[in-house]
Amino acid sequence: MRTGSAVQYDRYGGFDVVELVTQEQPKPGPGEVVVEVSVAGLNHIERFLREGRLQDHVDLEFPAHQGVDFAGVVRARGTEVRDLHVGDEVMGHAPHGGAHATWVTVPRGAVVKKPSTMTFEVAGSLYLAGCTALSVVRSLKLGPQDTVVISAAAGGVGHIECQLAHEAGATVIGLGSPRNHDALRQIGTLPVAYGDGEADRIREIADGRPITAFIDNRDEGENAALAESLGAPEKRFVSSEDRRDLEIRFLRAPGDDQEAIEMLTTLGDLVQRHKVQFIISGYYPFEYIVDAYEDLAEMHSRGKVVVGMQPVETGARLHWYKSEKSRDLRDPVSSGTPARPEAQ
Repeated sequence: MRTGSAVQYDRYGGFDVVELVTQEQPKPGPGEVVVEVSVAGLNHIERFLREGRLQDHVDLEFPAHQGVDFAGVVRARGTEVRDLHVGDEVMGHAPHGGAHATWVTVPRGAVVKKPSTMTFEVAGSLYLAGCTALSVVRSLKLGPQDTVVISAAAGGVGHIECQLAHEAGATVIGLGSPRNHDALRQIGTLPVAYGDGEADRIREIADGRPITAFIDNRDEGENAALAESLGAPEKRFVSSEDRRDLEIRFLRAPGDDQEAIEMLTTLGDLVQRHKVQFIISGYYPFEYIVDAYEDLAEMHSRGKVVVGMQPVETGARLHWYKSEKSRDLRDPVSSGTPARPEAQ
């Protein structure tokens, strides 16, 4: 029997509690599929869960298994599964975690077929950030009459929100570090730097348009006051706590959650039609998953950080993935220039 690896932890804590354990290829139960994972995404909320910050919101049984987003290939199906076949490429979510593994077993309803033109890197990290962003933007019912401000606009959730708001016809103003401003412009967003005078800079770039909505992706407390000073209606202010609640909702969505699957299908279609550009800022081999989470924890990622279970490079050249990430050559943090964190 083939064996693989899975991420496991038996207590709350930091990166030191994470271990890779041996995994035997599982067998599906009725109504389940076994997927050999190609790529899995990383999310801040999973780190917060492991660190014990969400004990009042999510019940966790030890040993716990990490990872919700994934894409891969169906390797086995249960007796009740008729519409998927061994060899089908799928993307989806693991309702109880466990996607950071060679194989993951999930209910049939937790996966959809991966669009043929979508890369595994995008498909494997689309679910949680994408569903959260889509839910936030839908709740605001944005249209051409709206001007929305989005904080941490270049982060994993933020950069999707920007594009969904733009697609809805709204004028989008994105708060972000200057190093991310070109990337924001490329996705139809008007960039504004954080810091003293940001309210005046927002009003200037809004050019007389009233601010009709504000999405806060950074939990530092000052953005509620900023939104109020800009005249954004209180009922159209989405707080970082609101976003957290949505992430928790999708983190533990059951396999038969129709809204989650509808959203993932919609997001896949938007990406395939180039209405949403999904940014991958860091790609790590699975054995470097702790390094990947350390990267994510620095809060400077543009877009998403992912792990690949079967990278092309092997042996002595595995470090290539870490040394050649595109943003490493441009990150002002490494050259001593301060940068504000971008939330995922």
